[in-house]
Amino acid sequence: MWSYHADLLARPVPRYTSYPTAAEFGGTVGPDDMAAALDAVGAAAPISLYLHIPYCRTICWYCGCNTGAANRTARLEGYLARLHDEIDLVTRRLGGRGRIGRIAFGGGSPNAIPPVAFAALVAHLRRAFACADAIVSVEVDPRGFDADWAAVLADGGVTRVSLGVQTFDPALQAAIGRVQPRADIVRTVELLRGAGVASINFDLMYGLPGQDDAALAATLEATLALAPERLAVFGYAHVPHMIPRQRRIDATALPDAAARFGQAALAHERLTAAGYRPVGFDHFALPGDALARAAADGTLRRNFQGFTEDRADILIGLGASAISQFPDRLLQNAKNAGDWHAGIGAGRFATARGIRRSALEQQRGRAIETLLCQGRADLANLPERDAVKARLHAFESVSLIAWQGTRLQLSDAALPYARTIAAAIDAWRVVDDARFSHAV
Repeated sequence: MWSYHADLLARPVPRYTSYPTAAEFGGTVGPDDMAAALDAVGAAAPISLYLHIPYCRTICWYCGCNTGAANRTARLEGYLARLHDEIDLVTRRLGGRGRIGRIAFGGGSPNAIPPVAFAALVAHLRRAFACADAIVSVEVDPRGFDADWAAVLADGGVTRVSLGVQTFDPALQAAIGRVQPRADIVRTVELLRGAGVASINFDLMYGLPGQDDAALAATLEATLALAPERLAVFGYAHVPHMIPRQRRIDATALPDAAARFGQAALAHERLTAAGYRPVGFDHFALPGDALARAAADGTLRRNFQGFTEDRADILIGLGASAISQFPDRLLQNAKNAGDWHAGIGAGRFATARGIRRSALEQQRGRAIETLLCQGRADLANLPERDAVKARLHAFESVSLIAWQGTRLQLSDAALPYARTIAAAIDAWRVVDDARFSHAV
């Protein structure tokens, strides 16, 4: 289905959940930037909220998220109390402006906190932002999910849940430090269905240590049997120089680049044959799901949660390390929970890093997002479009892209190369940047 061009995939590139990417964030922004950005929010501006819960019951070796062990009750309680304070801080600054359409909980593992604590957060958000009808989504670790949690999700009106599955293979689970019996995943799905969750996502991974096509195919079959509405199929990024816990993973057992490419193709072929629609370069959804509909009608977007049907241009991040997105700036809270605590406790925003986006940077960001979401982008307003075209000559020579005047168009075969092609528009990129993963 796809042709493998090793030279065109050799360069590490970002996932482009923002532009500029978090790698470009610096300390030139601060709490005043967050205050100014909130002050500029219009009365009826669509807003999405993201709440970061940086705790897990067990820390997986492969994971690059900002998270720690949920093994101290006092620490969890202190974090949650401060999160309530941050909610109040934001609502006071907004003064009733903006309209919250979506609330997402991520981590870490949101279900590492007590169900009653989650219920209190949801109730506080709906009351403070007057958003009784906001769509609520939650990331869930199947390990430890139970009927009490399912009841809380139902009471809180949660309609979308994403499960960290990664693989059903017990040997591969052991190799990445995430042992979760299939029975736990099946039980979690059953509980979620009973709680009225209408859209379930599975996160799956390829390129794991010791993983071959047969192991991936078996995981895909087990997944299809449970019929989640959405799937995200990621290539494992082994960057132990950045994520020390990955040093526990046997790098000598990792599939090579050609094998990874084959596994990505296998997942695409099997899932589309089963009726899932491809969404972007690594998501899939059943035709009736809102994500598939957005991909079909050209309204698909990309933000820090990946490909999404959320069309809000403003995303407010709450919690340690959470990132807020505004048209003219990207602002990240302090990663260290202590620093975040100190900022919010003093009655100020905890913004520690980020970047202000010029009009030109916003144009580049829109071009990259459109290319990844719709497979095409008009570069007419970019002064460096001739340089971009030169950078992409190798892709054009093998018919992965085509030009129609200033419009760049991806071919059907270009899907696994989309991130690398998008990097040609990125004014910040340098060759062989070790901070990023390979595109497949």
